[in-house]
Amino acid sequence: MANRVISFMSAIAAGTAAITTPALAEDDAGSIVVTGQRQAYRGDFALRETPQAITQIDAEIIDQNAILRLADVLDLSASVARQNNFGGLWDAYAVRGFAGDENLPSGYLVNGFNGGRGFGGTRDASGIERVEVLKGPNAALFGRGEPGGTVNIVTKVADFETRGQITALAGSFDRRRADSDVNIAIGNVAAIRLIGYYENAGSFRDTVRSERLGFLPSVLFRLGERTTLTYDLELSRQEADFDRGVPAIGGVLGLVPRSRFLGEPGDGPTEADATGHQVQLRHEFSDDWSVMLGGQYRETRLEGFSSDAELVASRQRLFRDGRSLSRQRRSRLYEGEHFVLRGEVAGKFDTGSLSHRVLIGVDYDEFDNSQLFLRFRPPVIGAATSPQAANDIDIFNPVYGRFPLPTPAPLTNRLDQQRAVGAYVQDQITLSDRLQVRIGGRYDDITVETLNRANNVAGTRSYKRFSPQAGIVFTPSDAVSLYAAYGEGFRANLGATAAGTLFDPETSKSAEVGAKFGLLDGALEGTVSLFTLSKSNVLAADPANPGFSLPIGKARSRGLEVDIAGKLPGDIDLWLSYAYVDAEARANVTDLNFGLAIRSGDRLINIPRHSANIQLSRGFDIGTTRLNVGGGVQYVGKRLGETATTFELPDYVLTRVFASWKLQENLEVIANVTNLFNTTYYTNSFAQLWVQPGSPRAASVAVRVSF
Repeated sequence: MANRVISFMSAIAAGTAAITTPALAEDDAGSIVVTGQRQAYRGDFALRETPQAITQIDAEIIDQNAILRLADVLDLSASVARQNNFGGLWDAYAVRGFAGDENLPSGYLVNGFNGGRGFGGTRDASGIERVEVLKGPNAALFGRGEPGGTVNIVTKVADFETRGQITALAGSFDRRRADSDVNIAIGNVAAIRLIGYYENAGSFRDTVRSERLGFLPSVLFRLGERTTLTYDLELSRQEADFDRGVPAIGGVLGLVPRSRFLGEPGDGPTEADATGHQVQLRHEFSDDWSVMLGGQYRETRLEGFSSDAELVASRQRLFRDGRSLSRQRRSRLYEGEHFVLRGEVAGKFDTGSLSHRVLIGVDYDEFDNSQLFLRFRPPVIGAATSPQAANDIDIFNPVYGRFPLPTPAPLTNRLDQQRAVGAYVQDQITLSDRLQVRIGGRYDDITVETLNRANNVAGTRSYKRFSPQAGIVFTPSDAVSLYAAYGEGFRANLGATAAGTLFDPETSKSAEVGAKFGLLDGALEGTVSLFTLSKSNVLAADPANPGFSLPIGKARSRGLEVDIAGKLPGDIDLWLSYAYVDAEARANVTDLNFGLAIRSGDRLINIPRHSANIQLSRGFDIGTTRLNVGGGVQYVGKRLGETATTFELPDYVLTRVFASWKLQENLEVIANVTNLFNTTYYTNSFAQLWVQPGSPRAASVAVRVSF
């Protein structure tokens, strides 16, 4: 590892990767101020002239709702649906109906670098400047992602204004939390931003607790009039009880209280750690040309025990007596190591009457996925099978620690490695004041290696593919732009079957048309889009061999989205997001999780057809103080809760209210209530015995001191 870090730092010095850095300007006094951020892969384009639907969730709306987790941020976008979250230990979601590999967390980006790969736990909202949901056919640049879209987290970076704030929060279920954000300018040549958090919390789930801490410093150096260098560190640790949720008995939810934990407290918490480094360099050659260089190295680790409901009917006593839940006991040691280098040049030039804005880039990516997995499994149920042999728990009257915890035996010991080199080019050509076209493409060369360390079976495959992209933007007026786009994608499926057979890569095609508009003299900005996506060589988890996957065929998603944000008359802030998503299987195959038949046209798991989120807020001056109040409503429609069955999770409506009162310039009180009407709901599931209930009514109050 030390050699790799040395190589990483040497490569940064040589300048071989693309990044996200602040854009700088000088005011009249000659001091440096940060004016914005230019994103890797995105170029210098306004949202209106980008042939792609993009939802931006900024720090203000995150702060208003006192959001502490990435998963809750993404709930604000109706295009994003929650997926099986691995007992609450990682972030998993689908964009426009498509999720990634069930055996890995969703691969979101952090400042353009893949921060979701590995096992660092759920992402905390501390340090987030905004979250971008980049939807549609953008694979020609992003390359190895899902066709539905990519989530990019833009972090808070150091700037040249000295300031700070400390926030203390107390909330329902014994939640206690402290956050700090201090930015220190060192003259006009350097700045450091220190962001940290600590949280200790109970849960509405019996006996379940969690502890989280993180340190996210950022350092900015001005190396010249047109050159900046930033370094960002991620240190995070979390401990939480592994929690598979509640069972649906005979397909019926609600017979077991949402508070009931059916794991085993004696397993102790599962720990997830992450250590990441990002270095980013930007140099402006002129007003028209710039280069971004950077790299990332990130290590993650997840370790712990859990007691999970057995899913196979022949081993599950609950299917016989309706109250005795047979449980596996599992031990996991998952480790991820991710290394990225990237370089990107952006520029503008003219050819005759045509204006060009180009992006040219290369990247290199290494990812190692190591999994050591042990399991105890209940025996096939027979007349003589005892509750202890089945590791049972009574779902109506649970007694924890009733039996000695069974010792799991080795099951999976594997290492999957991926090495990838990519190059991309994009040219957006201005044909007239009203018309622009975008053409581009990406070439990927990927090698996947797998080693089953339990039996020394190894395999290697290499793939090469070119993925084209095209788009058009027509602006009939200053208030409206119309666009259409098409793109193809390519993602190597990591790993192999339990038998050692490596997977074919996942390929995708996507297209969308839409309109972007400004209302009320630009006070309201919105996007309406229609999309269709398809992909092949889709994977699903292999239940007989945890940690392994098997291919299940093809899938398609199509739908409609509406996103509007801005100010209404009366100085009322509006946030509105709606999505209709029809995601379905497109091949007749056997479901490898439960041995049931998947038919073409069957819905994909955890994807609602209809979802929406709307929020209104307004500020008031009260004497010398400022009060902001608001509320929101989230709707999530019915979803398939188990593949190849008719089991559904019910739809739900959640209401939230919030307020912040700025008592003095440097003192603010923030309060919020979620699930105001105490609705019983379920956020996602993997099977009828693994269903995640949502939180009942919860409140929090925070005090923030600024200086």
